[in-house]
Amino acid sequence: MREETVDEVVEATQETVEEVNRFTSYVQNNIPALISFGLKVVLAIIVFCIGRIIIRWIQKIVRKSLERSGVDKGVEQFVDSMLKFGLYFVLIFTIATKFGLDAASVAAVIASAGVALGLALQGSLSNFAGGVLILLLKPFKVGDYIIEDTNKNEGTVKEIQIFYTKLSTIDNKTIVIPNGILTNNSLTNVSEKNERQLDLKIGVSYQSDLKAAKNILLKILENDPAVLKEPEMNVFVSELGDSAVILGMRGWVRNDEFWPARWRILEKIKLELDENGIEIPYPQMTVHMGREKI
Repeated sequence: MREETVDEVVEATQETVEEVNRFTSYVQNNIPALISFGLKVVLAIIVFCIGRIIIRWIQKIVRKSLERSGVDKGVEQFVDSMLKFGLYFVLIFTIATKFGLDAASVAAVIASAGVALGLALQGSLSNFAGGVLILLLKPFKVGDYIIEDTNKNEGTVKEIQIFYTKLSTIDNKTIVIPNGILTNNSLTNVSEKNERQLDLKIGVSYQSDLKAAKNILLKILENDPAVLKEPEMNVFVSELGDSAVILGMRGWVRNDEFWPARWRILEKIKLELDENGIEIPYPQMTVHMGREKI
């Protein structure tokens, strides 16, 4: 058993030595080619780093030029992202053709890859087309507060990129919405006008003094500093609900004061109605039991 083990070890050692010798011979025979390949890789990395610096410099010049021309912020962001994508494509193509790859072969590969990507990324192409339509038709611009009606996403537009638009919510969250969704579905641009209607609905019990409740709500609107005097503010009976009379309140506020005014007025309504003994009822059901006839 020991002799067999020794023979196996000797055989494995010899095979290892042969493999090392073959590898050493290969390296010695191909040292010039390996050095040439290594130099090409190093030069390609250097060219890429220099190209990145040049691309950033070009982007900076274009951004400043667009800012001086006074174009819309969304157009500026869209052009910047397009320029970055295009310049990096040119840089990589140049590196590939200058360091050993045939230009025709690279072009053929890119064309084939483009067809495949076009079929695989139809949604992305739709988003790209959506970004172009947003910039041309301008349903909204950077800084507008919009509500996407399909999924009820809403916020202030911060960026309009090639494929998507970024919204910033009131609680400082970022919502990323594909441009295709924004162009293929309805949306509400709250910032299109300088003023926004504050529309509230408050339920009071059927036993409460309806006129007193309406007067309290009207005074709250009239005394709030954010509510504009014109157009006229209104308090009205909106609906006779199952367990409450629904009163509607309407007034106009500036866009930037909408949410603070809404929160402040709702709190004031609760305090004032409680102070005057006017109940805001829970949903309830009254059941009448009939007596069984004998």
